[in-house]
Order: sequence, then structure tokens, then C-alpha cells
Amino acid sequence: MIDSSLPLIDLHRHLDGSVRLETILDLGQQHRLKLPAGDLEGLRPFVQVTEPQPGIMAFIAKFEWMTGVLVDTAACERIAYENLLDAKLEGIDYIELRFSPLFMAQAHGLDPAGIVGAVVEGVRRGEAETGMRANLIGILSRHFGADAAMGEFEALATYRDEIVALDLAGDEANYPGEWFVNHFERARSLGWEVSVHAGEAAGPESVWQAVRGLGATRIGHGVRAMEDPELVDYLHENSIGIETNLTSNVQTSTVASYAEHPLKAMLEAGLKATINTDDPGISDIDLPYEYEVAAPKAGLSSEQIGTAQANALELAFLSSAEKAELLQSKRALGRDG
Repeated sequence: MIDSSLPLIDLHRHLDGSVRLETILDLGQQHRLKLPAGDLEGLRPFVQVTEPQPGIMAFIAKFEWMTGVLVDTAACERIAYENLLDAKLEGIDYIELRFSPLFMAQAHGLDPAGIVGAVVEGVRRGEAETGMRANLIGILSRHFGADAAMGEFEALATYRDEIVALDLAGDEANYPGEWFVNHFERARSLGWEVSVHAGEAAGPESVWQAVRGLGATRIGHGVRAMEDPELVDYLHENSIGIETNLTSNVQTSTVASYAEHPLKAMLEAGLKATINTDDPGISDIDLPYEYEVAAPKAGLSSEQIGTAQANALELAFLSSAEKAELLQSKRALGRDG
């Protein structure tokens, strides 16, 4: 199902939702943390989703030990580095990793700016070793509130040239985007792109606010956008990207099943929808799984899957020259193979 002539791209992956079970166990034992289990299989049900959760915040609770072992910046650097190694093993050619430094800092009271620096270092080390390209998206975690989010913004801005975009994630239903308008005005003034989680736990009005109030050019999830025909027209006319996450949406009970996911309808409406992983460490999937198993379950044809893959290249936070180079490299590799 994956088109080998196109780069394989993941635009929506949470770095701190992509931590290896082995690393959780190793860091826990190394720092004498009281883990819920002392072996991989015992740890698995505490970290990975085995059945649909009653909502997004129940899914987010699975992050407890993903972030619970981040005892210092060395641990943060390690998981960022391993994210690149794992993405390379999946066959990914370009990835955008997003992370909330305040969320990662919470368990052990780390300095958010120090976390940003460690993540940058780990990702750049991973790039050098794997030869693949990655960009970083900073997240403001809405459920900490607007004031805390401004501090989180400042931590990210310390490394402004290493960040390509700003995102808003967390408890969408109870912390509306209107609270964060100033944060995103500042982000755009730095030259950052904007990708916002919206239309997942709240309705189309949240997507409207993300694009009109926060300046989003891409929407994370956007599942409920299809409820508003006027919004669908707006997204289409303005080429707003949709970062869909099939398995994640089933596991959070955002949709009842793969078959009921609106990705197929999005593509049929001409929306720039893409296929991504969200939190593969929690969902126990990878990007090839989403293309080869989840997308067909969602009713997508081979042609539609190819369109979603092409959309990812078009929507990537890269320059036109960088996109052309990525495509050329992929096609050259195909000819050599």
C-alpha cells in the first residue's frame, strides 16, 4: 500500500509517546524507580493500550511511565535519539516530532528549557547517525492553563531556530483555544508554523478557532470537522492540512471503529488529509501498520492511500527546495534498488 516512489512521512508523532518499553525498564531500574512491573511483558499493559479507552484523557494517562522515567536531561536526550533510530527502522524518510517540555518535566520537576535542549541534541544526534531528516514541533499543553503555557512557550523559544512550529494539545474539551491566542501570535512572529490539535474531543467550532484564531495551517486529528459542511469547504479552499491518526482515534473512542473514521470522506471531499501514528509507543503500532492495516480497515482504496502519502510531502514543514530534494532522493534510491 505504501508508494515506494514517494517519501514515507509522519507529520504527527509525539516524541514522548514513542518511548521504548526496554528504555522505560532500563531507566526505571537504573534510577531505582518503583515501576509497576519488573519485566517487559508485565510493564506492557501499564504503558500500551490493549482496548479502546473511554476518552482522550484516559489514553493520555498511559503516558505516566513514558514520562515517569524522564529523571534528567540525559533521559530526555536518549528517548529523542531513539525516536530517530526507530523511525529509520520503520522506513520513514522524514518525520516531525512534537513534544511538550512542561509535560515531560512534570514527573521529576525538570527545567523545561533544559528538556528542549536535550531533545534537540538527541534528535540531531539521531539525524547524524541515521541520515534521515527530522523537524521539531513544540507543544503547549492546554491543561496546565494559559499562564503555564506562556512559560512553556518561553522554554521553546530559547531554541527558536530548532523549532519549526507550535502546537496546542491536551484537554481540548475543557481548555479552549481562545485562551492561547497571544501565545500563537508570538509564535507566528518568530516565523513558526502552526499545527493545532482540534476537532478530536471538541466539535467543529474548535477547528474554526484553530484556523481563524490561532492561525493553524494544519489540524491534528480534525475528526469532527466533517460535521460542518461550511468548515469542510473552508479547509478545502484554504488547503488546510489534516493530520489523521487512525488507530489512535479508535483507541481514544473518538471514533467507534476504523470503518467509521472520516478519513475516507475527507479525501473524497478533496481535503489535504494525511496518515500518521500519534503515539506509536502507546498504541503499539508503527507507520507501515497505519498504511497497510489501519487505512484499508478505514475503507481507503490504494489510490486514496497514495493521495494521503503525497499530501504528507506537500504539507511538510519544509521549503519547496527541501521537499524536491527529499522526493528526488527517494526516487534515486528506488532506481538504484
